[in-house]
Amino acid sequence: MATVKLTFGVTGKRGAQVILPMSTEILTFTTSAQSAAADGADIVRVEANVDTYVEIGLNPTATANSMKVAANAVEYFAIRPGQEVAAYDGSS
Repeated sequence: MATVKLTFGVTGKRGAQVILPMSTEILTFTTSAQSAAADGADIVRVEANVDTYVEIGLNPTATANSMKVAANAVEYFAIRPGQEVAAYDGSS
């Protein structure tokens, strides 16, 4: 099953080297792109088990033209208050 794990958090006093986790959401790709709200976080950790496309914004829609996160890789992205993270596996 294709999934992406989003861990929302805030950066510690040393910057992005330290993330204080606030919440985690696991999105399962079924028939369309999925999204999750950041709710006060300033960083998101993205971990997917398949190639995944990620879009960050106020009302994002991830497509095959969005930022790509390779399968089994971990990426960190800065986010702003009110933003959401959308993810798409390229095939659903």
